[in-house]
Amino acid sequence: MIRLEKRPQPSRGWSIATPLVAVLATMLFGGLLFGVLGTNPLQAIETIFWEPLFGEFAFYYRPQLLVKGAPLVLIAIGLSLGFRAGIWNIGAEGQYIIGALTGAAVGLAFYPLEAWYIFPLMVIAGALGGWLWAMIPAFLKVRFGTNEILVSLMLVYVAEQFLASMSLGLLKNPEGFGFPGSRNLQQYDSAHNADLIANTGMHWGVVAALIAVIFAYVLLNRHMLGFHIRLTGEAPRAARFAGVRPSRLILLCLGMSGALAGLAGMFEVSGPAGQVSIDFNVGYGFTAIIVAFLGRLHPVGILLAGGLMALTYIGGEIAQGQLGLPAAAIQVFQGMLLFFLLALDLLTNYRIALQKPEVA
Repeated sequence: MIRLEKRPQPSRGWSIATPLVAVLATMLFGGLLFGVLGTNPLQAIETIFWEPLFGEFAFYYRPQLLVKGAPLVLIAIGLSLGFRAGIWNIGAEGQYIIGALTGAAVGLAFYPLEAWYIFPLMVIAGALGGWLWAMIPAFLKVRFGTNEILVSLMLVYVAEQFLASMSLGLLKNPEGFGFPGSRNLQQYDSAHNADLIANTGMHWGVVAALIAVIFAYVLLNRHMLGFHIRLTGEAPRAARFAGVRPSRLILLCLGMSGALAGLAGMFEVSGPAGQVSIDFNVGYGFTAIIVAFLGRLHPVGILLAGGLMALTYIGGEIAQGQLGLPAAAIQVFQGMLLFFLLALDLLTNYRIALQKPEVA
């Protein structure tokens, strides 16, 4: 008989190996999925992971890795702080949307004025919008003991309705011939999040993501707040004896994750996306959950995981165009990463043991 035995302490080896094994398992079973859909599995995997980096048009795709990876890393860093403390913000997608709306609204309010202070104001507005949206589940959790998972998740759908309403209403382009969507911020220099170095994909969102990685690393390893976050997640009772105030930690963690998600939305709407539209959100807030866990909730790991997930985005788009794979298959492929990561993560805390059946 096969049974699971709890380890005396979590396996450090499996903790490091699990993400790598999960990626290999995703490639294997993802290849089988592509084969069922009538596509050569090896060709599909090669297209997803090789073409964006070393293919014929890699010079075009490589900058896109920064564009796709920056919002994922920025959101995942914020989520990881809460996850490490056992505070589960699942609504980063909504905070991402609200940050984009508030940031774009500030920029459009100044149109057509050209001034240096407009973009900094948009950054502040984006962070503040995401923070305020995250404060709703935080306040309800602290005041009434509600479940932050459900509240933050339900608020995503509210945010999507706000997005549709703004695209068709207050932020609608008056010169857009009746089509939904705001003015193009890429054509408004003071509100455009342009490349800092031409054709590299390096915009202010990438810089913010790198700063967030450094900030999170220092916070978790060199600051008392980081110690409280880690202690609360690992030993809640010990944290209470150490004087950690749960309500304060909930407000701080949800607030930081919301602000970073809002920043990601603002940088996206003012840069790569260019405008507020009904289909602006592409699921970065949900994909960032995979990135956070794939990176083991560690800032450097999240940076690497964000690059890997960006690779699947770009490679998936290439596979859709060249091999005719449906977009849903690529989304399933990305979801497999989280599935195998969580499944294999069991081996970090448990080991498989063989037991002889008892003879009656």
